[in-house]
Amino acid sequence: KKVFKTVKSKLVMSRFLTSFFLYSMGVQTVMLLAPLFADKEIGLGADEMIIVVLIIQIIAIAGAYFFAFLSKLKGNGFAISTTLIIWIFICIAGYFLKDTISFYALAAFLGFVMGGIQSISRSTYSKLIPAETTETASFFSFYDITEKLAIVIGSLSYGLIDQITGSMRNSMLFMSLFFIGGFVLLQLANLKKNMA
Repeated sequence: KKVFKTVKSKLVMSRFLTSFFLYSMGVQTVMLLAPLFADKEIGLGADEMIIVVLIIQIIAIAGAYFFAFLSKLKGNGFAISTTLIIWIFICIAGYFLKDTISFYALAAFLGFVMGGIQSISRSTYSKLIPAETTETASFFSFYDITEKLAIVIGSLSYGLIDQITGSMRNSMLFMSLFFIGGFVLLQLANLKKNMA
């Protein structure tokens, strides 16, 4: 309750968290449902999915380092915005995917931004927590609840669109709206100016 009150009173923090909530709906849902998408829409077997998961995990390490470097050069807001643009591209490209090779390439992009967006988002949030607070654990608990709630709503949206339209491709395309919304709110938070 105390954390919620603080978040509400700090415009930059509330805009960032709302942005984080929106793009987390996309990030977590795409990450969790990528294997199901690969199975249903591309026809990948279990052995090929193991390769995809390994690709994603290895490239995620490189992505985390790259976006940490980018945030040092241009700031956290720029680094997150860059990942969001790539996520929008991933969702749109996912709609048009036809073959296994394209899926592997898209999985590589997904891994690259997955590592980056998670680490930079957490880092950004930690910088927005008031310096005088003694409730750091409560602030991060609030952050985690936001993320878990985003997973539930994102997965529900994905499933509903799949059921209504009969295609996971439409669900993938719809996920881009969460990233676009998160991108717009992130620009409104003006992190570069407010974190300086």
